[in-house]
Amino acid sequence: MALYKHKRQRRKPMAEINVVPYIDVMLVLLIIFMITAPMLTQGVQVDLPSAAANPVNPPEDNSEPLVVSVDAEGLFYAAVGENPDEPMEAQRLVNIVRAVLTRSPNTPVMVKGDSAANYGQVVYVMTLLQQAGAPSVGLITKQPEKAVN
Repeated sequence: MALYKHKRQRRKPMAEINVVPYIDVMLVLLIIFMITAPMLTQGVQVDLPSAAANPVNPPEDNSEPLVVSVDAEGLFYAAVGENPDEPMEAQRLVNIVRAVLTRSPNTPVMVKGDSAANYGQVVYVMTLLQQAGAPSVGLITKQPEKAVN
């Protein structure tokens, strides 16, 4: 009986990374973010007036703007805090805006006024923002629809 001795050849370690599981994880994360991103927008539903205006350049530090809304009934809302959908009084709005601007002075302040809102209420909010220390205030509008000939 002859015994055969086979030498076992050792395999070299593989230096490649299998990226297929990483692609699967990336696709799952992409789907999750696509579903949750629209839910992250906060604020009050207002019917914005149309205006043909150029967009405002974003600040250098890419900070999120502080959006103050005025609805059709003339109630004020600020897109900060625990309840951004809860109307607030003028003095509370001033205090909140002052606190945000104290913490981050370069925060852009924007007013989103409903097209049915009283013009005086929108101007009053802008005055309150000036009292709170906002150096400038922008107005949010939507682009007008193009006329079809």
